Amino acid sequence: MHYHISRLALSAGLLTLAPAQAVAQDNSVLTDIIVLGQKSAPVTDQVNPEAVPLVVPDAANLVARIPGAAINDNGPLSGQVQYHGLTGDRVLTRINGQRFSSGGPNLMDPPLHYAPMVLIDHVELDRSVGPVRNGPSLGGSVNAVLKAPRFGVGLQVDLSAGYRGADNSTLAGGTLGYGSDQVRIGLIASHEQGSDMEFPGGTVASTSFERFNFGTTLGLRSGSHEVTLEYRRQETDPSGNPPFPMDIVYFNTDFFRATYAGPLGDGVGLELSAGHVDVDHLMDNHSLRLPPSDPARYRASYADTATFTGAGALVIDLGDGSLRLGGDYETSTKNVRITNPNNRDFYLQSVNRAQTERYGFFGEWQGSLGPVAGEVGIRHDRHRMAAGAPELGTAVPIMPGMLAMQFASSSREWSGKSSDLAGRFWLDAGPFRPRLVLAHKTRSPSAIERFSWLPTEASGGLADRNIYVGDAALKIEKAWIVEAGFDWEMGNAYARPTVFYRRIDDFVQGVSFDDTVGVIDSAVEMVAAMSGDPTPLRFANVDAEIYGADVDFGVGILGPLRIDGTASWVRGRRRDVEDDLYRIAPPNLRLALSWVANGWNAALEGVGFAAQHHVSRTNGEESTPGFMIANALFGLELTDELRLDGGIENLFDRDYAEHLSGYNRVMGSDAPVGTRLPGAGRSGFVRLSFAL
Repeated sequence: MHYHISRLALSAGLLTLAPAQAVAQDNSVLTDIIVLGQKSAPVTDQVNPEAVPLVVPDAANLVARIPGAAINDNGPLSGQVQYHGLTGDRVLTRINGQRFSSGGPNLMDPPLHYAPMVLIDHVELDRSVGPVRNGPSLGGSVNAVLKAPRFGVGLQVDLSAGYRGADNSTLAGGTLGYGSDQVRIGLIASHEQGSDMEFPGGTVASTSFERFNFGTTLGLRSGSHEVTLEYRRQETDPSGNPPFPMDIVYFNTDFFRATYAGPLGDGVGLELSAGHVDVDHLMDNHSLRLPPSDPARYRASYADTATFTGAGALVIDLGDGSLRLGGDYETSTKNVRITNPNNRDFYLQSVNRAQTERYGFFGEWQGSLGPVAGEVGIRHDRHRMAAGAPELGTAVPIMPGMLAMQFASSSREWSGKSSDLAGRFWLDAGPFRPRLVLAHKTRSPSAIERFSWLPTEASGGLADRNIYVGDAALKIEKAWIVEAGFDWEMGNAYARPTVFYRRIDDFVQGVSFDDTVGVIDSAVEMVAAMSGDPTPLRFANVDAEIYGADVDFGVGILGPLRIDGTASWVRGRRRDVEDDLYRIAPPNLRLALSWVANGWNAALEGVGFAAQHHVSRTNGEESTPGFMIANALFGLELTDELRLDGGIENLFDRDYAEHLSGYNRVMGSDAPVGTRLPGAGRSGFVRLSFAL
């Protein structure tokens, strides 16, 4: 069940997950946190984009404002959520509860790529680890819930439009719907486009973007039975990805989902869902960036991925709580074809019919035993993966052909089992509520990590400028997790500190291809050297650990004046060798001094990141200096239905680059090749929202 027990304080742009008593009671800047479980300590944080005046297309920026979270910036529409040092598919990320696989081999379309900011109702982040009912994952889980009409409300309109000066971008969208007691029906649509981003040193080339989204929702309710049908279509047009060797030409993606929930009898309910996602993708190295001088180096890669999912569960009243028993499945098929548009005989099917199958069963109890509330679950999954033999054109050089023959004659199948256990507990002790998480979580390596026989920069979005090959014998990642903290509130002050530790066995990491680094004595190294990297990496199992701490806090100073903040620190290390994990967020602090009055609010926000010197030598990662920037923000209720938000980002026009930004690969940009992508310069932004 959902229990609404606390509020999300805006602090005029700084996300602060604050208790209700600690903030001014102004509903224009407050929204509920959804709490899964019972008693009073939240285990799921909710972020409402309407409460944060961001006018950027990438929804990962929204999640990055939560304590312990960050964003790996790989382009305007390709940001990956990082949480407690984990990123990519190690953080289970869903849209409307639907799992699906990325269409691109380099994760140019991470899940939140399909959640335009103007269409999001709220984003849920499971603190510490995701519950087993959502499927296997190594760390926390994220779910972006899109806007949709509600039952019994009548006509519903929710529209937003915005402008940002840094990239001369516009965005507009929302939902229009109607809901009676038995039927709800709605339309959803959005359009965003922007030019190349400006920073204090000039323009960052290949950062323009365009995206169009539309869909419909139908809900039917009879008594306690409810059925929902959803369809969405997203068309991403040419959009830049400077950290990668290619840019997005298009993503054309269709989403289908159907759900049912209702009672079977006294104390027993049934939940069913089925979904399908089809992704069609093209990327190239010459449409948005300066093309290669040699026609033989033109590349256009076609990719497609089809995902089918299904789940069912019985929900049974048991004690002071409920028991959920169920099963789920997820299957996907992926293809990647590399071509040269100047030579019809040059093509390589680098990923050919790579099939991934997973079938799982789980049991999970949510409830309380006296003052202790919690959620305890276990799941078991069976995995199977297989890949077809490569296909090559007659113009492909001899060495890649030899690698293709070797892969074709090898065992291109794998199967395995995994088990996840998770327990999240908290104690209702008045203003002081301690929390504890104990878990064993797993992740099966991706098709790219297993079956990349051709040395390329396809790395699942690492963007580290290295060339990789896969290993079909990779083991499943296994993490032992412990997390402890407490939620405290007293009067107009609050704090929620957390410490965590993850010991990960068989962590998938790039390592040197062989023991003779720099000596080209294999076909893989020869092909990699032809692409400019004579020291390729191969995906391998290593041992790692990730630990850290984070906190959000706030206190009222005088009347409507208050200060709120978040702070996060995380460290990722290899346990088998002396090295750090790649692309770990440096220590950071966000503070806002805000004035929250009736009908309007304003704030001055400061954001600071420490230098990051704990970098991965294996990945050739470079250290970064620290920086601080300031933002000025405001919000104004024009009428009961109309609201205006805006502000100035990077108020003092600082020239900076975040450690988690990818390295620029685009020639002819004012951002030098090989340096991290810079942050936006001083820029005004505004957003107008209408809700009826």
